[in-house]
Order: sequence, then C-alpha cells, then structure tokens
Amino acid sequence: MTKQMRLWWTFPCTHTMTAPQPAAAIITAGGLGRRMGGSTPKQFLLLHGSPILVRTVKAFLQADCFQSIILTVPASHLDAATALLNSHGLASTCKVVVGGETRQESVQAGLNALNAKIELVVIHDGVRPLVSKEIITNCLQAAALHGAAIAAIPIKDTVKEESQGVVLQTVDRRNLWRAQTPQATRVSLLRQAYEKANRDKFSGTDEASLLERIDCPITIVAGSETNLKITTPEDIVMAEALLAIQEKASPHFKIGHGYDAHRLVANRDLVLGGVTIPHSLGLLGHSDADVLTHALCDALLGAIGAGDLGRHFPDSDPQYKGIDSLKLLAKVVALAADQGYAVSNADITVVAQRPKLAAFIPQMQKNLAEVCQVSCSAINVKATTTETMGFTGREEGVACHAVVMVAGINQ
Repeated sequence: MTKQMRLWWTFPCTHTMTAPQPAAAIITAGGLGRRMGGSTPKQFLLLHGSPILVRTVKAFLQADCFQSIILTVPASHLDAATALLNSHGLASTCKVVVGGETRQESVQAGLNALNAKIELVVIHDGVRPLVSKEIITNCLQAAALHGAAIAAIPIKDTVKEESQGVVLQTVDRRNLWRAQTPQATRVSLLRQAYEKANRDKFSGTDEASLLERIDCPITIVAGSETNLKITTPEDIVMAEALLAIQEKASPHFKIGHGYDAHRLVANRDLVLGGVTIPHSLGLLGHSDADVLTHALCDALLGAIGAGDLGRHFPDSDPQYKGIDSLKLLAKVVALAADQGYAVSNADITVVAQRPKLAAFIPQMQKNLAEVCQVSCSAINVKATTTETMGFTGREEGVACHAVVMVAGINQ
C-alpha cells in the first residue's frame, strides 16, 4: 500500500458519521461493449429480466443519498437510453448526457453537468449492476471524511511478472488491490485532477489514477467479489446466478405464439423485420404490413394475455396508417414491461416462396433485438417455402409464425 492510500471499513465500522455534503452520482455507460459481441451495447442487455443499466440506476436510488444522478451514454444511444429510463419510470431521477470516446471523457462530461452546489461525487460503472447500498454509502462517507475513496478488493491469487511469456518473479501481493467502482471524491479535488490531466494530456483508466497525480490521499473501502463488471458473456452467466441466489426465485416464464399473413400486391414495399427487401411485389396492409414483426407482436401479446395486434392498433385508426411496425413492437414491449415481463427469446419462421431472404436475416434479427432490448442471439429468424403449395407457394402472400418466451422481471 502506498502512502497515498489508507484502508477504511475493510472490517465492520464503529465510527459515528456526520451527514455528508450535497452529493451526486455519475454513472458511466458510454461504452459500446465490443467484447460482449453483438450490436447492442452491454448496458442495454437484460440481466435476470431487467436491463443492466436500469438495475445500476436503481441501486443508486436505493442508496437514497444523492441530490442528482448523471448518466453518460454514447451519442448514438442517447434516445434509446432516454426511452429506457422513461419506460421504467426513472426519467425524472436521472439526467442523461452524451459521454466521450473514453471513460475519462465521459466522466468529464458528467462532471460538467453537475450542479454548482454539489460537493461530493460518486462515479460508478453502468455495467456494475450488483453494487450494494453499503458499498455506495461507505465510499461516499469515506470521501466526505478524507477527500477521496475507492471500492477495492485484495488480490487473492498468486501474481507473476513475466517477459516474453517467461516468468521473471512472483510479485508480493500483500499490498495489491483490484480497483472497482464506486469511486468517490470531493468535486473540487476531481476538477483539480482533471485540469492537470488535461494540461499533461494524461489518460488514466479510472478517477483514482488522476487523483494520484495531484497527491490526493485515496482511502480504500471494502468492495465485493459480487460487484461484477459485466464485460463478457461469461459475466452475464455469473451475474444471473448471483441474482437467482440473492432473489431466491427463478424468473416466471410464459410462452406465446403469433401468426400473421398478408397479400402480395404490386406497388407496395416488401418489409420484413424492419428491412425493405428488393422485390417486384410488396405486402398489402394498413401499416407497412411487416408480417414478421406483426407475428412477433402477436406472440408477445399472447404470452402476457393481452389480446392481439388488432385490438391495440386497429386498422380503422388513421394514426397507424403506413406506420413502421417496429414502432408497434416497441409499444408491445413496453406494455409487457408494464405487466412485469421482458422478452427472453423468440423463434420466428417466415413462409414465402420468393424472394430468398437469407441475406437479409441478420439485419432483421438486429432490428428486432434492439427493440426487444435483448442480444441478437435471443432472436432467431428463419425462412422456408411450401414447395409451391398453397397461397404462399403460389406467391399470393407471405405468412409468418412466431414463438416467444417472456420472463418475469424481478423488481
């Protein structure tokens, strides 16, 4: 341990704390999650039935010690983040700002958005949804007393230093810690650290690395092995298992089936899964007649026992004339969320003699997954023909079957 760091509350605390100064939280969700795979940033993926980012925000709301919460997100997902917060009733509690290309730039954006009266700030990764109330409040209180604090856990494994794949020596691990978030500090200290970093063109991996450069003492607060950072698919599996244990209940699953068919006619676009496909004929309907998305909507409505697509979006209503069916799907997904359910996975089969659809399926899956707020692997789309039999075989129309499983969202 360096002289700039002290241990704090790595054992039960007996100190009597005074009320902390006005505090805010900055939750960074600016990454695109390339190590996770897929096109949806990891912070928007579902974890045990609820979006990761929503779980993280709720953890800070439960701490009940912040005057404001600033959320930094990629510019490309600003609208998606705002819609997500709205759908979960969190929009009034968070201010969403555009982050930067790096964590340091994202925190700077959050820092710039703080109210001038805020004296303490807690920074946390948006993809650490299992953080406890105790870790959050301990970091905040340690920073109130000492200026800056980080959650960290001691390294348990033997550590080796290597060169060109050969071990040089065993490193003494007694003074080594794995840094986590939250990381808390007085706002004035963090601004000072950023000014120096910007002058020196220094890029750090966390806030503590910037504070170290202005010789700011940083207190270590006991973190937790369960305070996982969701980075890879394996982390999702571990987090799901932890939540299942913590909540002592498995998700409540329901299954729904959807079917739809539309006539093929001239002078109409052929839209399937939100993709406009080059073809001489298109599907006839009041909306864009996206038979694939309609089948998925009906399956989801069936799973939650909410009737069918026509009941919610009648073809007699002019507001739905020509509407993009992905917008209808978004409304159905929100309706399911209101009833406590989220899409777990879906299997969809399009029945069409022509055109060939294989080249368009990846984009269909991407479109549907983004609206359903799941990974692409959770949406399976396939196409088949009827070997020229029936109305689809005669190219009079296109039909689609969809089966969807929804999981109960644990609040």
